[in-house]
Parts: sequence; C-alpha cells; structure tokens
Amino acid sequence: MASQVNPAHPRVLLVEDEFIVGLDLAETVRAIGCRVDGPHVCRATAIAAMEQELPDFAILDVMVEDGEVYPLADKLQQAGVPMVFHSGHATEEEVHARYPQARAAQKPCPPAEIIAMITGALNTTSH
Repeated sequence: MASQVNPAHPRVLLVEDEFIVGLDLAETVRAIGCRVDGPHVCRATAIAAMEQELPDFAILDVMVEDGEVYPLADKLQQAGVPMVFHSGHATEEEVHARYPQARAAQKPCPPAEIIAMITGALNTTSH
C-alpha cells in the first residue's frame, strides 16, 4: 500500500529516459521545495516506486525505455494523482482525450511552465 506524503515537501514522480532532460526537470522540481522520485527511465521502476509511496504529482515522458508510459498513467489517474505529460510524442488534445485532468507540455518546456503546472495542481489537490 502506498503511503501518504508530508504536504510540507510534496513528492513528484519523474519519469524521463533522456538523461539531461531528467536532470534538468529534477533540479527544477527541487528548486520549489519538492522531493523528487526519479528520474525513472522506465515505467516498471516508476510503477514500483508509486506502489511504495504515492506521489503528489507526476511528470511523465510518453516514450521511455520499456515502452509507453500509459500503464503507469492509468494507475496514477485511478489514484487521483495530478500529472503532466512532458513529451514530444503527445499533443495536448491526445492527452486530454485519454486523461481529461492531465496537462501536456511539449519538449522543450520552460521551467516556469512546469513549475506553474506543479504548483497549480498542488494548490488545488490533496491526498
């Protein structure tokens, strides 16, 4: 069973298989006081991490080392975890068709835009 997170330091699950992009996103997330779980380069390790501790937010690349991230996204959606797809492989329309509450950010996305998505979601959602 996934544990709850201390709201003082929200936990962000980061799934990104591009090394530099993952490091940049992780630093952006840490800069706003969040804990980062990842970057995970495949959905299998990210699913295992999610099952250990439910994140407060997730940043997902669509295509990772072991295929599409959608099985993880389905689990996150069922758990009510807000997420953003940070990818060059999915448009906002495609994301909204499958995940109406999710956001989409095309790579490369400015850090300020990612920060706004995270803080907006964390200010309106709690577990």
